[in-house]
Amino acid sequence: MSMTKTESPRITGRTRDEIAQRLAADLVDGYTVNLGVGIPLAVPQHIPADREIFLQSENGILGLGPAPEPGTEDPDLTNAGKQPTSMIPGGAIVDSATSFAIIRGGHLDVTILGALQVSETGDLANWYVPGRNPAVGGAMDLVAGTPQVWVCMEHVDRKGQSKLVQECTFPLTGRGVVTRVYTDLAVFHLIDGVLTLVECAPGVTPEDVRLQTEADYVEAVPA
Repeated sequence: MSMTKTESPRITGRTRDEIAQRLAADLVDGYTVNLGVGIPLAVPQHIPADREIFLQSENGILGLGPAPEPGTEDPDLTNAGKQPTSMIPGGAIVDSATSFAIIRGGHLDVTILGALQVSETGDLANWYVPGRNPAVGGAMDLVAGTPQVWVCMEHVDRKGQSKLVQECTFPLTGRGVVTRVYTDLAVFHLIDGVLTLVECAPGVTPEDVRLQTEADYVEAVPA
């Protein structure tokens, strides 16, 4: 019996940390960027030295820095994932109301989120797996209040099923909100509402990506 796309052997691409590093390379100087939990929390470690990026955490930090050196952690300073963090010079700590006013007021350029599923039309599901505890946090506010939503996630789940799907089967966080997707295998952009493969990870071919992807998409990979 032949294998379907979602039953194909797992292909090794970027690590979770390398996904965050690849995404960070695309951040534009001067951007104000929210970081969700999961892979996005590794982004502060990879901000290019020649760019000033203002990282925001929904728990009330503007000016999020990289993880502190072991032994220098401040238990009162954590990111949205409750991990020890640091702040850049000039950073600010605000209350939850002010933090969400930044989010809801359209003051962010990008929000970077993890995902359970992303559909081929940019729908996002990232807050609830049926049968488990819901973990919505500020996800709905973030996708509604931010013009660019960049997702970073592994390409397939633990069962080997594609997380880029034709239609999300988990409850939606937002409909048609995703603008980019960074996975261990590839980078996709939503261009005029069309999911478009723009880059394969090192050592990964377009054919490899096709075998691991349920969603329909077009290719714009440089030769």
